[in-house]
Amino acid sequence: MRNLAIRNTHPTIVTVSNDKLAWDNDGNSVTLDESKISVELARLQDEYTAHKYARDREAKYTTWQEQMDQQYWDQVNGTTTWKDAIAKVKSDNPKPTE
Repeated sequence: MRNLAIRNTHPTIVTVSNDKLAWDNDGNSVTLDESKISVELARLQDEYTAHKYARDREAKYTTWQEQMDQQYWDQVNGTTTWKDAIAKVKSDNPKPTE
């Protein structure tokens, strides 16, 4: 995540080594502004934390092929298996209120 924070705060950088050294497109060394990097790192961490529910949901959903099969059989049988499964994943992993 630090590498992304460095790149976000220093747009001229094309190469980063060990999250400490950086160079621009001409091979010139770029001095890293640690205060900017720290602020960006905190922002990225907050964003990552705020989307935990989405990562949790993704891990619980069945594959799209299985979901398509559920939808097909729901249409054939007049059932709601797919909707019920999706609703359970969403209720078990609620999106935080903002």
